[in-house]
Amino acid sequence: MSVQMKIFNGDALGILFVIFIPAVIGYLVSIVNVYAGLITGIFLFLVFLAAAIRIVNQWNRKAVLSFGKYVGIMGPGIHIIIPFIQTTPVTLDLRVINTIFKAEKTLTKDNVPVDVDALLFWKVLNSESAVLNVQIYKESVQLAAQTALRDIIGKTELSEMLAGRDVIGKDVKNLIQERITDWGIEAISVEIRDVSIPPDLQDAMARVAVADREKQARVKLAESESLAADKIIEASEKYKRDLFAMQLRSLNMMYEISLNGKNLMVFVPTDSKGFSIPTPLGVEGIRGLFDKSNNKNASQDEKKKTKNKESNP
Repeated sequence: MSVQMKIFNGDALGILFVIFIPAVIGYLVSIVNVYAGLITGIFLFLVFLAAAIRIVNQWNRKAVLSFGKYVGIMGPGIHIIIPFIQTTPVTLDLRVINTIFKAEKTLTKDNVPVDVDALLFWKVLNSESAVLNVQIYKESVQLAAQTALRDIIGKTELSEMLAGRDVIGKDVKNLIQERITDWGIEAISVEIRDVSIPPDLQDAMARVAVADREKQARVKLAESESLAADKIIEASEKYKRDLFAMQLRSLNMMYEISLNGKNLMVFVPTDSKGFSIPTPLGVEGIRGLFDKSNNKNASQDEKKKTKNKESNP
């Protein structure tokens, strides 16, 4: 974007006009009366000076017109224009300006009405273009931003808007820049501040989110139960091979139960041989049960073999 512009440099002509015209009129009046001419000249000089002087701040620029014709852009400082001939109707601000704009009840691509609140940061780069190419540049920028936001919303689905606000902001900014480039204005960035959807749709989305979370929780719980069952089966095989490991696990469980000091444990006396350890069933007792079970199975096998021999001599 070109930033070259016509600069106002008519201060010398303005000073000459402010001094020369009152002096001439005062001289003509002094021909009749010297004091009246002097007073008239001083009065006209003050009036012309008040009408001609312009003070421009560092961050501002003024457009100068001479009988309606564009003369140039007035820079910062004190300037003198030709009074009653030249005017400065437009003052521009070169600082970064923020503009709030909204799109209410705009349909998305999937036909969902939304209210979007956004913020545009922009600045004037070419004061001449901002004066000559657009009527009221601030209002025009706001309207261009609003229509651009509506266009982007109409091309975007609701899920994309809620998940990618940065992307939507960049798209809106690029579309705004296309429309305001000829005005000598640069769109710096667009921030999407809020996206509002109908309350009934919010409730539906909330229920979907809750159901999805509950589904994930149930799946995780089932996976945990399955994993725990597998580990318990592995542990039972180890305890079956080593009875002392099972005894140590039993002691550890009693220790965990007694940690908080609020649980009451009652041990029922049993005929167990657990190294004088008060457990419901000691290691030796378990081994005795296994031996009895093995002996019983062996005797049953012997009886079956004997019967088979008697039946088949």
